[in-house]
Amino acid sequence: MAMKIKDIAKAAGVSTATVSNVINGNHNKVSEETIKRVMQIVEENNYNPSATARSLARKESRIIGVVMPNLSPVEPFSISPYYTQILAMLEKYVRNKGYYLMVRSVGKCEEIVPVFSTWNVDGMIILGAFRDEVPELETKLKKVPTVYIDTYASDLNIANIGIDDYKGGYLAARYLMGKGHREIAFVGPNVDSPGVIKQRFKGFSDALAEKNIQITSDNIFESLTMFEQGVEAGRKIAFSKKKFTAVVSMSDILAFGVMEGLKLSGLKVPDDISVIGFDNLPECRYSNPQLTTVSQNLEKKASDAGDALFRMIESKEMISVNEIVDVEIVERQSVREVYN
Repeated sequence: MAMKIKDIAKAAGVSTATVSNVINGNHNKVSEETIKRVMQIVEENNYNPSATARSLARKESRIIGVVMPNLSPVEPFSISPYYTQILAMLEKYVRNKGYYLMVRSVGKCEEIVPVFSTWNVDGMIILGAFRDEVPELETKLKKVPTVYIDTYASDLNIANIGIDDYKGGYLAARYLMGKGHREIAFVGPNVDSPGVIKQRFKGFSDALAEKNIQITSDNIFESLTMFEQGVEAGRKIAFSKKKFTAVVSMSDILAFGVMEGLKLSGLKVPDDISVIGFDNLPECRYSNPQLTTVSQNLEKKASDAGDALFRMIESKEMISVNEIVDVEIVERQSVREVYN
């Protein structure tokens, strides 16, 4: 007789609601110990929900799973224009292939394992996974063609599509210095955390070092990638002991917040201080002033991810690739020349 949720709950000594939360990836209400106990029972008994069992009976589902990490435990991914833009581009690509997207937002990418192990997806695209999450994902999802976006783990032989983050940070600094700026603030997440921000900061720092400009902790304003956090960073920059003439933001949404914070503090962009963003979202054209930014070519990033994924689906073979999309400065109105 096939095992049911109530049987798993009885074996694990928990409620059926708890079992359902574990299977569906709602881990914020369940302890790590309980998750491990329930999943052990699930795996030992090869349990699949009835809807999934019907799906598994087919040769293909024509469903592509997309995993998007939360910006914070209390905010949906849609608060980030970057995620909504790349999701829209992925959906367009997949739709043109005759497939459908199934989107799941998680706190950590590894939380997706229990969910997709019970669904018959033909492929997966995982955004923003950290390197230390990849081994478990690859082990548990090894039979599912998977493409990562913005994951620094090329030594693990995965399919990853990223951008030249180092060049992006380098170009931003060089562009500002070319306009005469020397006192430049850096706004973004922790620069020591592995991945895209660390690479962008390294490019930024190396460019300044070439002109013998030293970066200290006073130049760095750590911030989550959220508008409100950018507003707070803008206020801090405005009242900093250092008199900055320019700001490099690690995302456009942060840059919009920084500009608002500077404005609320009595400074005008770019007359008093210049701002450059990172992403080149459509919203950059609608801000006042229009935002100068580093373009990471989201459309190509999405299409390259789709190309890699469907090569695996159609060939039924896993591939290892680390494709790097180029970046460029898109000049608008938020940066001005300064004269010393």
